[in-house]
Amino acid sequence: MSIVAGVDFGTLSVRVSLVDSERGRLGSGTADYPLHRKKDDPDHATQSHDDQMRALGLATRAALANSGVRGDQVEAIALDTTGSSVIPVDENLEPLNDYYLWCDHRSWREALLITETAHKLGVEAIDWCGGAYSSEWGFSKLLHWLRHNPDKRSRFATALENCDMVAATLCGIRDLDALPRSVCAMGHKWMWNPKWDGLPPQDFLTAVDPVLDGVRAKIKGRYATSDQLAGHLAPEWAEKLGLRAGIPIPVGAFDAHWDAIGANCRVGDVVNVVGTSTCIIAASPETRLIRGVCGVVPGSVHPAMTGVEAGLSATGDIFDAIARRAGTSAGELSAGIAHYKAGQTGLLRLTWDNGDRTVLVNPELGGATFGWKLTHTATDELFAAIEGTAFHTRIILERMEQGGTPIHRIINGGGIPRKNEVLNRVYANVLNKPVLVPESDVTSLGSAIFAFLAAGTFKTVEQAQDALCPKFRTIEPDPAEAHISAEVFELYSKLYFSFGQASSEPVAVGAILPRLREIGERVRSGKA
Repeated sequence: MSIVAGVDFGTLSVRVSLVDSERGRLGSGTADYPLHRKKDDPDHATQSHDDQMRALGLATRAALANSGVRGDQVEAIALDTTGSSVIPVDENLEPLNDYYLWCDHRSWREALLITETAHKLGVEAIDWCGGAYSSEWGFSKLLHWLRHNPDKRSRFATALENCDMVAATLCGIRDLDALPRSVCAMGHKWMWNPKWDGLPPQDFLTAVDPVLDGVRAKIKGRYATSDQLAGHLAPEWAEKLGLRAGIPIPVGAFDAHWDAIGANCRVGDVVNVVGTSTCIIAASPETRLIRGVCGVVPGSVHPAMTGVEAGLSATGDIFDAIARRAGTSAGELSAGIAHYKAGQTGLLRLTWDNGDRTVLVNPELGGATFGWKLTHTATDELFAAIEGTAFHTRIILERMEQGGTPIHRIINGGGIPRKNEVLNRVYANVLNKPVLVPESDVTSLGSAIFAFLAAGTFKTVEQAQDALCPKFRTIEPDPAEAHISAEVFELYSKLYFSFGQASSEPVAVGAILPRLREIGERVRSGKA
């Protein structure tokens, strides 16, 4: 028997779970921290490192109290975070500013410039992150910071991903050469890959903007998968957390990637981590380029396999926005759509409200709804939005399969599938495959699995998954609704590629609105 701590840093709070190798989760603790937004700049989203670390101490002590576990019984601690959430630091690893959080999109101009320059110079790395760089990723955020903080450039020593900054802090690391660098974080967001000797070449970065001159050498440290150690818990932080000094801390990773591990992702599985946005995660035994997919990175999900990441830039955020405009909550609004059937609203929604992350990789797109009538309601729009996220997910999964990623099982992870059965039913019908939902929460379970590996309790990821991962319940597609969903998806696909690409071939869309209306009337009359 062994007990470890699994930590998950989310957008608004941190959760610490204490997990027993035989009994499972013993107890958890959470603590909030603020997300800093600006009314005059909707792209601004930052967070304080000190606030995060203060919350970690509170959450860890709450978990110990709730579970009845003594701090000296905990044998390892592992952590995941959001990403790309980037912090610039000085030579002592002191923050020069707050984190540019993953949902900070101020660097969209920088992202466009990186994309344009990479294609102009033929930099291979751009192809492996979908063909377009994102404002949600590391180099664009760093470039934005350097451009807008000239007075701090002389003090800039390096930039870290949130997961690496927290690990270095807990381990008491101050040597820049000894910094842990997560292959998961750096591979998916910083174009790192051993295929081209790590980070992209300095001459490319300098061509993007001379302010990046010398940056490649500054992003140094130990690049490693999460079966390797970042270090051991420093006495200072052991006291703050109420744990024993010297326990191992593995190299961290992103929350969605470890949530996939906690959801029992195996080869042939794809995990939709559905929350405010959606991360779509798979592990493949082969490394193949997949056009339009955010990242294909060896060792990023499972240390011995190639991680594949894609996703939607907004999911739950869209549902919440619809409810907010209607003066209610997404939960209350969802209660009104339990009886809805595929296609019945006559609406088709492109869920680009926060841009397109995959497969068009275009942050400049906006949401659009087709088929509006004066009688449509907010519940109709919510159902159409759920269908829209499912259609978009199907676009992505088809692209992943075309790129050689095997998909035999679909797992709906994240917080929303455990609370919204309509979403699971819609996804099963749109994808026309059974959808598996973990019977219990997997948040921070992936962290615990890697903590157990660090403690030596389990020898492989699979061994830990067999012991700890919850069982699934299965939502089967309804043949009739799957048939209607396929009809609407055909229309969705035409609009997705014709409206989403400036260079797309002309597509006849004049028949789409009448077709949506015909499908809706057929479903509502029971003649589908």
